[in-house]
Amino acid sequence: MEKIKQVVHCTDQSHLIEKLDELNEEEQALLFKDLSLFDFFEVNSIFKKCIEGMKNTTKLDKIIEPLPKEIIGSSIKSSPDELSNFTLKGYEEISKNKVALILLAGGQGTRLGVPYPKGMYDVGLPSHKTLYQLQAEKILKVQENAKQHTNSPSATVTWYIMTSEHTKESTEEFLKMNNYFGLKSENVIIFEQHMLPCFSFEGKIILESPFKISKAPDGNGGLYKALKTNYILEDMKTRGIQHVHVYGVDNILVKLADPAFIGFCLSQSACCGAKFVEKTDPAEAVGVICKVKDHFEVVEYTEITSETAEKRCCDGSLLYSVGNITNHYFHFDFLMKVCSGNQELLHHVAKKKIPFLNKKGETEKPTMPNGIKMEKYVFDVFQFAKRFVVWEVSRDDEFSPLKNADGAKDSTPTTCKNMFLDLCRRYVVKAGGSFSNTEKEEDFVCEISPLRSYSGEDLKESIEGKTFKSPLLLYGITERQRDVMNKV
Repeated sequence: MEKIKQVVHCTDQSHLIEKLDELNEEEQALLFKDLSLFDFFEVNSIFKKCIEGMKNTTKLDKIIEPLPKEIIGSSIKSSPDELSNFTLKGYEEISKNKVALILLAGGQGTRLGVPYPKGMYDVGLPSHKTLYQLQAEKILKVQENAKQHTNSPSATVTWYIMTSEHTKESTEEFLKMNNYFGLKSENVIIFEQHMLPCFSFEGKIILESPFKISKAPDGNGGLYKALKTNYILEDMKTRGIQHVHVYGVDNILVKLADPAFIGFCLSQSACCGAKFVEKTDPAEAVGVICKVKDHFEVVEYTEITSETAEKRCCDGSLLYSVGNITNHYFHFDFLMKVCSGNQELLHHVAKKKIPFLNKKGETEKPTMPNGIKMEKYVFDVFQFAKRFVVWEVSRDDEFSPLKNADGAKDSTPTTCKNMFLDLCRRYVVKAGGSFSNTEKEEDFVCEISPLRSYSGEDLKESIEGKTFKSPLLLYGITERQRDVMNKV
């Protein structure tokens, strides 16, 4: 305890213990438990580097280039034969139990305005399935598809879920309570990322209460440290994992363990890959993947001038149009190398509204950003990849993130629900079905369970040549709900 006091004084953070004598024994113990979590010299150093980074406002226009065409693949522009070959390659790896998923689920979801993990959110589908349930069911279906495509007796995709102090317990309880939505519990591994203290703009660590430091997850780039300290890499090695698909929890349209994406990366001998959607609006707040000097990076829209962001190709498309959607492929050997500690990632600054202890000794929630969280980004490892590729996907088919509460312009529960239902409607049309012309198509309620179809397959037998009235609800054979098919 005395040693911690000395360190706090030496690092100019003595305000953290100035009210120590006013705390009871239990509260003092809680405060010292929090204080003992951090190396104050290290976190002060991280803060100073972040502040220096904020001062560097040099734009990257002169050192960036568009991606070379030879590293770009596309689910939209590939021929049916090419897609089929990529998909089969992916299914073969899945059938050999060589594919794993890492779900990034440590964020607090402050903008969404709920006190529980985003994965537990119900956007309002007719089935009222949460993001966690939809994702678990997609895993079950892709495993089943892999067995069918390869005539394999089994196929397992291990689901690693990176949580944080704020989301771990709730996630564990929710999945356990729901029997992991049909997945085997031994193939669902939940681990926790590290935390960092939140700082004021003046460099003082923020107290949330008299005996609690305000902390935040160290960003989705904290994945690499967490994989190492939680012995996840050892578990992957034991299981024989070779291909790792990393994605964010908030994308309701995400295709988990996407066999076409995995197959493409495998065919290119890639150690690292990223899915992308075409960026059509230069002002869209989405980072673009491009070449920076001799390596690849995600360049944020704030790091280049509007003049560069607005540059266009001969066909009118944006020159820098490879929009990052936090959906990545890593070969296991590359992950091992990145996690070895030889490549240190920089922290980035996120200005946030951080609850703090006010002068009255009460926890106050500010209405404006009052401090910073220090975060690493998962994509910052692209720079270390010797063989990097990107895979284009349709925004309408694969990207609808949940970030904001209803009332915001986009990325809300309503936009997610509508895009999911729209995708299901298009699956019906592709399978040869149609909708009654007495209703507007956008008003037609159509939900297809991931247990019924992963990406539009296995629907023709029940859909082809038929016309439906709203609602059309299709479930998997193992689900309690029965299909709702109002045929005309």
